[in-house]
Amino acid sequence: MPTVNPEPLWRPDPQRIARARITQFQTWAAERHGAPSQGGYPALHRWSVDELETFWTAVTQWFDVRFSTPYARVLGDRSMPGARWFPGATLNYAEHALRAADTRPAEPALLYVDETHEPAPVTWSELRRQVGSLAGELRALGVRPGDRVSGYLPNIPQAVVALLATAAVGGVWTSCAPDFGARSVLDRFQQVEPVVLFTVDGYRYGGKEHDRRDVVAELRAELPTLRAVVHIPVLGTEPPRGALDWAALTSADEAPVFEQVPFDHPLWVLYSSGTTGLPKAIVQSQGGILVEHLKQLGLHCDLGPEDRFFWYTSTGWMMWNFLVSGLLTGTTIILYDGSPGYPDTGAQWRIAERTGATLYGTSAAYVMACRKAEVHPARDFDLSTVQCVATTGSPLPPDGFRWLHDEVRDDLWIASVSGGTDVCSCFAGAVPTLPVHTGELQAPGLGTDLQSWDPNGHPVMDEVGELVVTNPMPSMPVRFWNDPDGTRYHDSYFDTYPGVWRHGDWITITSRGSVVIHGRSDSTLNRQGVRMGSADIYEVVERLPEIKESLVIGIEQPDGGYWMPLFVHLAPGSALDEALLGRIKQSIREQLSPRHVPDEVIEVPGVPHTLTGKRIEVPVKRLLQGTPLEKAVNPGSIDNLDLLHFFEELARKRT
Repeated sequence: MPTVNPEPLWRPDPQRIARARITQFQTWAAERHGAPSQGGYPALHRWSVDELETFWTAVTQWFDVRFSTPYARVLGDRSMPGARWFPGATLNYAEHALRAADTRPAEPALLYVDETHEPAPVTWSELRRQVGSLAGELRALGVRPGDRVSGYLPNIPQAVVALLATAAVGGVWTSCAPDFGARSVLDRFQQVEPVVLFTVDGYRYGGKEHDRRDVVAELRAELPTLRAVVHIPVLGTEPPRGALDWAALTSADEAPVFEQVPFDHPLWVLYSSGTTGLPKAIVQSQGGILVEHLKQLGLHCDLGPEDRFFWYTSTGWMMWNFLVSGLLTGTTIILYDGSPGYPDTGAQWRIAERTGATLYGTSAAYVMACRKAEVHPARDFDLSTVQCVATTGSPLPPDGFRWLHDEVRDDLWIASVSGGTDVCSCFAGAVPTLPVHTGELQAPGLGTDLQSWDPNGHPVMDEVGELVVTNPMPSMPVRFWNDPDGTRYHDSYFDTYPGVWRHGDWITITSRGSVVIHGRSDSTLNRQGVRMGSADIYEVVERLPEIKESLVIGIEQPDGGYWMPLFVHLAPGSALDEALLGRIKQSIREQLSPRHVPDEVIEVPGVPHTLTGKRIEVPVKRLLQGTPLEKAVNPGSIDNLDLLHFFEELARKRT
């Protein structure tokens, strides 16, 4: 594996390495905490996992985390699940997110962009004032620490204000994007029983207005625990009967009062994709998210007060929460509410240009769509402020790395990152002081003992294994909601290797310390005992201009055989004729191996995804094995349920 890309695509120059915050942190931690002063990032990482408690002490000191009461020790219990971080400490996440208002009140905390692509700023002082006003109103409504507050909101400044006001009073935030239908929202919110619901009358996407008042009415009717509903008039309508008006709740000139809560006090509830059964309601803590995101954004992403941080996301995806945490580092965060490709495929690059983004994050799928659409970012936009382009959601194929390098800038830091909703952070990805190799994540994150294990629980290098984390991370869930004995939490991550987090991805850790992600291990392709990642096949197939998207499934047959079909969604005007079929198989055979060549290539009307845009391999596999649709998938979690009927019908024909 490490010999595949011997020469890096990019190396940071000495000046960049010297000014990186992670370099400054290492020098400081060497003086104060015994971190290695030599050996660069690999030595710092080794120290951070070997001396876990010292490392996290250093992080809290470096970022001046304000503990209103001190902690008894860093790690009260390090067993997983159940690790207890900073017992005895109290703090508040929102207090840290708004600290820059003290020193830079007139500078923008938020830049809001809609489909006109014209940025509108919200200053730090105005953000703090609105949070203070809304927090006071939430308390007046009876919201107390631990109460759940929900948002059915697009990526607008009001969503950030509502999250921070909820955190300020010690409430527990949870949100869904307004393109989610009522059933999928209720599958999430009914689990946590919110007392307040922030809603919009609709949203704008792809140049059109989408009225959601009927959905809001249904949510109100089906959430009996609600004490208040707050109306935000994105489309300009009047509040419905009994709803409170956003403007009235945020008009006071009031400094926020920050409830001091225990380190492990819930901050928010995120939801797994939940393609079968109800989505897992994942609870993460105020303190755990605070310190993990300071590390991830301040050290790995190298963000600080002079930066502008843009990630294309919606409030239904963990990357929105991650984006909001950019405020912790004093960074201006950029909120875009609209279609990623409106009015044309280059839309996100235009937003990066107009907002002066220094770190621009997007999905690997968007990068590959730009490549296929022959977008030329550097030719058509001024991207001189952009220092880093980061991608997540799925592995960025080597062609995506090369396209960014060639079409944006050859001196571009490309950060492919991988983590999960489960930790609301990255296991591996961005390191500003390391080289970038094509198709590889730079390194595991600090404090994260990331390993690749074989089925017997032995670490492997330069070969494919299970992604495991052998020590606790502060942002690991404190629990799942409605999981009183912790069974569902345990079974989700710890049933394979007791006491060790198994994430469900195939990875390779190379002997040079980089990481390659091969796709989900729970939808494993396993032919003749050789495990293969679906992502490797997607990368090859989707290079072909005729293929818009693909899906590969491996199914064990009752007779002991193995059926591996490849489903292809064709680009307009293309046909799955013998010539294209031959090129698909030849490409896979030559670029991967004969073993990777599918048994059949089948045209489909589209590839189904979760609401956060991930291809659903496991539910499709279950459908093809004959599982009824209602048992194979949670209908509310899928972007286009009609596409599943194709696979249901195919299963019927095959039997």
